[in-house]
Amino acid sequence: MTSTPTPDQLTHFDTTGQAHMVDVGAKQETHRTAVASGSIRMKPETLAIILAGSAKKGDVLGIARIAAIMGAKRTSDLVPLCHPLALTRVTVDFSTDEANSSVHCRAQVETYGKTGVEMEALTAVQVGLLTVYDMCKAVDRGMVMTDIRVMEKHGGKSGDWSVTS
Repeated sequence: MTSTPTPDQLTHFDTTGQAHMVDVGAKQETHRTAVASGSIRMKPETLAIILAGSAKKGDVLGIARIAAIMGAKRTSDLVPLCHPLALTRVTVDFSTDEANSSVHCRAQVETYGKTGVEMEALTAVQVGLLTVYDMCKAVDRGMVMTDIRVMEKHGGKSGDWSVTS
């Protein structure tokens, strides 16, 4: 059984339980990276439209890639207690899975700074998949985004972590 976290274990709460932005001023600047991934399931016909490049709104995956990069850059505008970061690199890759009628998104985000980029990687994936939904919703409103998660992170005081650790 897991225990309930106490306010001192949750870094975005002060000793009285009030939300606050974490002070990273004393932290060391290091190279930090994070990788996140996720998928969107759809009808086979919808995936066929994406693969054929015949969506009425244009190149679905190309536009979703740009949206994902923009999402990573704007994370602190969307997540209230997230620090604004000077990102040094954002890569977004999409792959398709015809057998499962899905599009998979993988985002890698990097910075040299005092706090990690997991939130930026997660936001990139979410915004990329939301863009796929937006561009294809006219033909398939039942698409489902799933399995959005951090796959790995590197740098900082807590070091490296991956889903296989």
